[in-house]
Amino acid sequence: MGRLELAVLGLACCLAVVSAAKLGVVHTEGGFVEGVNKKLCLFGMGGLSVDIFKGIPFAAPTTALENPQPHPGWQGTLKAKDFKQPCLQVTLTQLNTRGSEDCLYLNIWVPQGQKEVSQNLPVMIWIFGGAFFFGTGQGFKFFSDYQFDGEEIATRGNVILVTFNYRLGPLGFLSTGDANLPGNYGLWDQHMAIAWVKRNIAAFGGDPDNITIFGQSSGSVSVSLQILSPYNKGLIRRAISQSGVALTPWAIQKNPLSWAKQIAKKVGCPLNDTARMAKCLKVTDPWALTLAYKMPLLGRKSDPLLYYLGLMPVVDGDFIPDDPINLFANAADIDYIAGTNDMDGHIFASVDLPAINVALLTVTGEDFFKLVSGFTIAKGPRGANATFDFYTAPWAQDSSQEAKKKTVVEFETDVLFLMPTKMAVAQHRANAKQHRANAK
Repeated sequence: MGRLELAVLGLACCLAVVSAAKLGVVHTEGGFVEGVNKKLCLFGMGGLSVDIFKGIPFAAPTTALENPQPHPGWQGTLKAKDFKQPCLQVTLTQLNTRGSEDCLYLNIWVPQGQKEVSQNLPVMIWIFGGAFFFGTGQGFKFFSDYQFDGEEIATRGNVILVTFNYRLGPLGFLSTGDANLPGNYGLWDQHMAIAWVKRNIAAFGGDPDNITIFGQSSGSVSVSLQILSPYNKGLIRRAISQSGVALTPWAIQKNPLSWAKQIAKKVGCPLNDTARMAKCLKVTDPWALTLAYKMPLLGRKSDPLLYYLGLMPVVDGDFIPDDPINLFANAADIDYIAGTNDMDGHIFASVDLPAINVALLTVTGEDFFKLVSGFTIAKGPRGANATFDFYTAPWAQDSSQEAKKKTVVEFETDVLFLMPTKMAVAQHRANAKQHRANAK
């Protein structure tokens, strides 16, 4: 095809876009919202324009260390044209904070055709990752583009794409391990966003019975936990976990009180009575509370990084009513995809054995055995020796530093990502209604 013909086609495309459908003002449970309609002039798009709504509140401004509450609504028409601030969190240097307590907002991208507004489109809800510590629904900004801009998925996939914020760090996951501070506030935020989409997405042209949640890393773990929680029954049709599930060793904090005490000590709250501790923490300046916990990337003891991740979801007897391994029946109606990458453990391995990234430094068998021992404490010396022998067997043929460093990454990938994911998929399959029906 010649350049002239392409130019004519391109002009025809642009002319057609002039009359493309758009939503305009949409009525939601909180009131009217108005976004922007962006015209598209690219071949291969599912729609000729996309309606974009940024900064719609799905819950009220939060109260520190309390579950989210419904938004009271607003008067007039909400101009949903700009991303809101991320939830309060430390900066990458962990020396300051960014974001706001008033942060529970979501963003929606709706692809449109030429004549009529879209109806009954599949809906995908993205849950961002960041170790339950960093991140935002729109991701980091690179020049004028955001990391998690939903336009590409929405227009190329002809789906409605939703992103949202949820609380992180101490404000999202601090827990005393009892009813005084049950924790999981960030998970409750996620649930509120999913439920809001279920109730309101039809007004945007979405199918409320065809909602897929998907996420990466801690967002991936969140996806897994959301489908296991009884509170989400009937809200979700499909789920996709990208590198992380509820069974990963870093998904659930089994000793939250010890971390709560460390944070309470830093901000001057009582340590010996969880009721008094919780009351004090709730009135502590949220910015001080956020800075009271730092991800211990440097200056740790010899134990693996895994044991220094303090603020994570907990089994609270409510949102997560039991050990996740016992909750897969709750996801029996949900289609599920879970996957990992062959170097998912690299970040953990880089912190545990920094030599893997430095050409001039070496990894010894002793280094690797010490790392393995840190992960196999429950199995004792016998478990450590068996694991070490299994992973180092290939060194008999290739004992190069490249091989040894790859072994470190492969080991942490297997322990922290691959094997838990295989277990989760097996549990999901065993509990799926269709599988049980076929088994009969």
